[in-house]
Amino acid sequence: MKRVDHAAYSKTFIADEKHIAFHDKRLWDLRSARDVEVHGIPEWEALRSLASAIKEHTLTHLPDYLEEFERNATANGVTVHWAKDAEEHNRIVHQILRSRGARLLVKSKSMLTEECEMRPYLEARGIAVVETDLGEQIQQLDDQMPSHIVVPAVHKLATDVAKTFANKFGTDPNESDIPKLAEAQRQATRPRILRADAGMTGCNFAVAETGGITVCTNEGNADLSANVPPLHIASIGIEKLIPKLEHLGVFVRMLSRNALGSPITQYTSHFRGPRDGGEMHFVLVDNGRSERLAMDDFWYSLKCIRCGACMNTCPVYRRSSGLSYGGVYSGPIGAIINPTFDLKKYSALPFASTLNGSCTNVCPVKINIHEQIYKWRQIIAEQHELPFVKREAMKVAGQVLSHPTLYRAAIKGAGKAVATLPRAVLYNPLNAWGKQRELPDAPKQTFRDWYLKHNKRNKS
Repeated sequence: MKRVDHAAYSKTFIADEKHIAFHDKRLWDLRSARDVEVHGIPEWEALRSLASAIKEHTLTHLPDYLEEFERNATANGVTVHWAKDAEEHNRIVHQILRSRGARLLVKSKSMLTEECEMRPYLEARGIAVVETDLGEQIQQLDDQMPSHIVVPAVHKLATDVAKTFANKFGTDPNESDIPKLAEAQRQATRPRILRADAGMTGCNFAVAETGGITVCTNEGNADLSANVPPLHIASIGIEKLIPKLEHLGVFVRMLSRNALGSPITQYTSHFRGPRDGGEMHFVLVDNGRSERLAMDDFWYSLKCIRCGACMNTCPVYRRSSGLSYGGVYSGPIGAIINPTFDLKKYSALPFASTLNGSCTNVCPVKINIHEQIYKWRQIIAEQHELPFVKREAMKVAGQVLSHPTLYRAAIKGAGKAVATLPRAVLYNPLNAWGKQRELPDAPKQTFRDWYLKHNKRNKS
């Protein structure tokens, strides 16, 4: 098992100034658009509190709502399956497809299927899988994970996509007009939708009261994937449950505003039962969610509605891209979710944060993201999962900070060191701060010296 080294993974992206400038601006534009929409709703904070309370209530009564959802979905003619982990989810989906002789599956965006690594599982067993979402298909063609929960290829420029499409679709490699690129993807994808044996969607919200699910998209590809083929499979994380249909209005009002700064998604699709002559299957997936629900400090992350707002506002994510997080979930939410799957592998992610709290401030369901990141840091240190250099540096810092006399001497010594020591001594692999920036000049006077001088003057 290879540990994710966020700093090392982000180097390539950071080195490309065109990409990092575009990425930072694009995501901040989404954050800014979100703020405009939010400030236009006087009851926004009341909605946040209500959404958080609904999610908290559901999670604390989850077994009851899951059983209610299963009963109602079954009554609607849906076949409901239960998967304890990713392997079982993939096996169930494969069995459904194989039993019907399906060879081509078209699907809309689903972070859960990415989490389960379903696509390579099915392809290894002779079933072709086509991502119909534009961003997801770009990532599939480039053999990459999504870099964002909502906009999977947000780190790519139009010129990058033009090269990919030229290689895969035979289009003009110099054609980087975005509408034309999108049209090329549609022309290549729709014939495959028409030929597909089965379609698949994820799920934004599953309503226990009705046994139905809601999928929010901006391209209409979920509707095509679900309705054109005779077989529709939906992968549903057990945390997607909400109790009643009336609660759906709260979350639909918040999702797209927080994600993209738009009042609503273009398509809010409701699926409750199979059409005449068709089949519908819901696969309810745990995959570590029950274990997370039992974690006193981290179960709140299950409230997440996958809006991506925490990513859009995070200065570290905006400047390093989602691929540097080495997992399906990136940004602040990834820093608290991924360690629940594998603490050792993702032990670096909680340190990819400034702990500024902006992620918590924008979260529509009030997840205390930055506090959970800090808590993971404590756990990682307690379990001795810190890298050697960081661990030893923290020991030295602890000694210095716990002894005032030593701290004052170090402050004065550091000022002299910056002014007199050779650059090769200051800028070395042990000085992570100096890799991207210059050490600041030390002030001529420390605050303590200034305070003592002025306090003495005032007393006299």
